[in-house]
Amino acid sequence: MSEPANLREQALSLLASGKAVSRADLVEILQVAPSTVSSVVRRLLEEGTILEEGVGASTGGRRPRILRLREDGGVYAVAELGGGHARVGLCSPSGALLTAEEFAVDIGAGPKAIFDDVTEGFDRVRAAHAPGRRLLAVGMALPGPVDFPHGRLIGPARMPGWSGYDVQNDLADRFGVTAVVDNDAKAAAIGEHVTRRESGDMIYVKAGTGIGGCLVSGSQIYRGGRGLSGDLTHVRVADSGERECSCGSRGCLETAASGAALVRELAGRGLPVASTRDVVAATVNADPAVVTLVRHAGRLLGVALSGLVNFLNPDSVVIGGALSSLDVYVAAVKGVLYERCLPPLTQSLIIEASVAGPDAALAGLGHLLRETAGVHPAQPARCPS
Repeated sequence: MSEPANLREQALSLLASGKAVSRADLVEILQVAPSTVSSVVRRLLEEGTILEEGVGASTGGRRPRILRLREDGGVYAVAELGGGHARVGLCSPSGALLTAEEFAVDIGAGPKAIFDDVTEGFDRVRAAHAPGRRLLAVGMALPGPVDFPHGRLIGPARMPGWSGYDVQNDLADRFGVTAVVDNDAKAAAIGEHVTRRESGDMIYVKAGTGIGGCLVSGSQIYRGGRGLSGDLTHVRVADSGERECSCGSRGCLETAASGAALVRELAGRGLPVASTRDVVAATVNADPAVVTLVRHAGRLLGVALSGLVNFLNPDSVVIGGALSSLDVYVAAVKGVLYERCLPPLTQSLIIEASVAGPDAALAGLGHLLRETAGVHPAQPARCPS
């Protein structure tokens, strides 16, 4: 049986939560071969991420050795902000995501109110999953253009009160540790790449309330001249309805293919939707009007991506974000890419939904923090940018 790409992270999460304390527990919960678990545990022991000490009660055979996380290693706190949600979590010093939780926020409330909510979220997950472990560093992913590595927002279209805000210094002052801030799609692309453990070129698209993108080439994030690459959301597309966009232009992809656009359109038709999550639920329930609009939105995203695929010839196109959970949306993107791209480019092209799922950005932040805040002072930090 082949080892799942995220098995290591699953094992760490189970050990952190106390649901598993031995190799036998991991085999039973993960439903994989004992040899696979032994391989993962051996690697974690060699890294120093976990310790093996003491023995548990026998269940008929040899008494199992007890596994636990190395508590003196501390934890990274990571958070991803969306238009209407915040997802917070903890990562081990190796960068592996240990736990995560999500709660509602209003990004328009401004930095101070949002950071107060995120601080409370960090306090909850640390108290529940890492009591007594010191905080090593903080990472945050934001749904707008970020001047990386300086951590300052540059002209975000849907975040009133955030433009020019020095998020990185605010977080560093608030928590008294190193802080790293990145764009949400770029952080998610890093998390997706790390989870897949593949070296091919990948176009990653985060399709949620808004739409963002990122190119991973040669295992490196392509950031562009000012670090502002990946702005798919304001690409003009035909059949968008020429609606006015938050950027001040018309016909942008965001106005027709994003979660926010679908919410606006469906609410205008009298359907009871107020968030992207409501759109997902209505699509899963096979509401014909919703399915039709979601399919159209996916096709428009495919149109915007087709030129990039023809130009860049990637090995894969990965759709993440809330809308990636909808097969009809992903299938519509795939259909247009096959229609509009040259056959030699699509013959071996992988087009699919995210493997890392909703935790992609948190996993990416854990990796960034490990590569920057987590290195020995005598060693240069290798940043995947």
